[in-house]
Order: sequence, then C-alpha cells, then structure tokens
Amino acid sequence: MEETRLILASQSPRRRELLSLTGIPFEVDAPEVDESCTLGAREAVLELSRRKALAAAAKHPGQVILASDTLVAVDDIPLGKPADEEDAFRMLRSLSSRWHQVYTGVCVISATGDIHAEVDATDVRFGHMTDEAIRAYIATAEPMDKAGAYALQGIAGLWIEEIRGSHTNVIGLPLTLTRRLLEACGLHPLNI
Repeated sequence: MEETRLILASQSPRRRELLSLTGIPFEVDAPEVDESCTLGAREAVLELSRRKALAAAAKHPGQVILASDTLVAVDDIPLGKPADEEDAFRMLRSLSSRWHQVYTGVCVISATGDIHAEVDATDVRFGHMTDEAIRAYIATAEPMDKAGAYALQGIAGLWIEEIRGSHTNVIGLPLTLTRRLLEACGLHPLNI
C-alpha cells in the first residue's frame, strides 16, 4: 500500500474540494491549535497557517503537510467567523457597498521539514445589502461558519460585484499559490 504523501490540515469541505482539483491524493488530519492571534489580518493568516501545519507535521513526520487560514479584513480590521447572528449582521453591514480584503495564508511543510509559507490577498467589492437582505441571508445559516460571514461560492454571490485577485483565495485555498508551494515540496498537480 502506497504511503500518503500529503496531509491536509483542515476540516474545511471547501479546502478539500479545491485541493482535490490538483489530482494529488491526500488525507485530512486537522489537529486542534490555538487560533487566538492579535496580529493584523495578513500576518495572522501566515502565523495561523504555520501553527496548523506544524501541529500536523508533529503527528505525521516525513509527510508533506498543507495548512491554510483565511481572514476577511475591512479597514484593516480582521473579521473571523461570526460568534452569533448579531455578529454576522455587524460584519455583513460593514461589508455592504464597499471593498474589503480577503487574506489566506498557506503553509506547506516538505517531507524533510522545510517550511514554505506565503499569503495571498484578494480585493472584493460588495454591492448594497439592505438590513432585510442581510437578515434573510443570515437566516440561511450560510454565514455562520465563514470568515467575514459570507461564502463567495454561495448565496452571498448575489451581492459580490467585483473581485480583484484569486477567487479560490476567497473560497479558502488560493490554487495558484498552493500549486507553487506544493511543487516546491516535490508534489506536482495532475502528475505534470
């Protein structure tokens, strides 16, 4: 039986789906890590992706580890996952009719322990969302486990007017950056 060469340190179904597009076989093992962080969004996603990757690498020595973390930021204020419906409302209200940034830190640790980590950034512009629209969107429950309280690939797409950068970054795993980091560790998508 062939030994697994890639471990995805994330429970996110969106990240699993995106990583599967590479054609590289992988297993999922997302160790619990402390996700508290007071850094700005760009620095925080880099730090948190490293924490996740290092925790998984400790459990899977000799394997390639991939971890990532995504935050939405408006006015340089990071927006994580909403704590409750009112928090989701506050976040979505702050995104309405304006640009914001989505940052994803990706950390890949090679089988020999070399760490490759970078951050991808995407600018996203929401159209106007009325308070009624925000409440109706929250009632779908889609925002509740998403950074910034929305999912680009879901219902929130009704209000997203423009994207500058990687759309897969907004979903949670920037594929171009991920490909480069995996290739640096000897793993090549689609066996190319």
